[in-house]
Amino acid sequence: MKSIVTSLLTLLGLATACSQQGYENADVNGFATRIASPDVVVLDVRTAEEFDEGHLQDALNIDVKQEGFVEKAKSALPADKTIAVYCRSGRRSANAAAMLSKEGFKVVNLEGGITAWKEAGMPLETMAEEPYEVDSFTTQNGKTVTFHALVHSSIRIEFDGKEIEIDPVTKLGDKTIDYAAMPKADYLFVTHEHHDHFDTTAIKTLTGESTQLITNQRCAEMLGYGTVMANGDILQLADDFTVEAIPAYNTTEGHLQFHPKGRDNGFVITLDGLKVYIAGDTEDIPEMANLNDIDIAFLPCNQPYTMTVEQLANAARMFKPKVLFPYHSGQTDVSGIPSLLEADGIEVRIRHYE
Repeated sequence: MKSIVTSLLTLLGLATACSQQGYENADVNGFATRIASPDVVVLDVRTAEEFDEGHLQDALNIDVKQEGFVEKAKSALPADKTIAVYCRSGRRSANAAAMLSKEGFKVVNLEGGITAWKEAGMPLETMAEEPYEVDSFTTQNGKTVTFHALVHSSIRIEFDGKEIEIDPVTKLGDKTIDYAAMPKADYLFVTHEHHDHFDTTAIKTLTGESTQLITNQRCAEMLGYGTVMANGDILQLADDFTVEAIPAYNTTEGHLQFHPKGRDNGFVITLDGLKVYIAGDTEDIPEMANLNDIDIAFLPCNQPYTMTVEQLANAARMFKPKVLFPYHSGQTDVSGIPSLLEADGIEVRIRHYE
């Protein structure tokens, strides 16, 4: 009887599950058979760069080498399905399979990894071209911070395996952002309550078990939860990650009702020494003169709600960021800002933040 069972497993391409390792190994044919089932989720545990070069159809990507792998996996993977895991050669995926099986997942690992898969002539997918403009910067310790220009004031930031979302909005005008296709947020920042910054649908879609929402008092009250920051508050979110809440308000008569002083936040986010100022909805307020050593700034530009082009230039000159992104621009023409600030030594990058 035992020999019959063993023969059947061999035909399916499956090695006998070892009770000590807690997961199954499968060769290419066996793995292909398993992932054809709707009850199986495919997980690629290589780096994002490796994933982009080619991956199995419908695979999720969570880098096993990044901090918090298990927590991210538990947030993203359904507990009632089998997880089919692979890497380049099978070594990293075996480690991932062992970790996931300890958390109660049923796991099958691809022996030989994607290398064996390709050698067998099996199909792969490549990533479509990034639909959003992307800018990457390097921190003082060589870590990468990547900004995805989604829309208006919605920014996706990747840093050292962490997902950071700023003012996520699902739909604005004729543009729709598919947050379901993005990883769950580790940190989600909301500056204030206006519809082009505060969207409960987007927040719900991006929220996982470990997501930390950081916002002002008003938005926390509307949601019924969230970490509240008032102007001037500072939070240490990790050893290499701090955030300070900066005032954001109108100063022009007739516009004061849009963003009253003391209610809304901008944020200075420091990632491994890289200082990023996300201004929120504000005019060129005097508090900007107190900002120091800002590497990257996002400043809004659409009166009557935020700043004119001239106000934005004045704001930038107050603290002179190394790189400036005009955002929240609506119908305002921001194309002249780079030449306006050229003599000030400020690099201006125009992206699709209409």
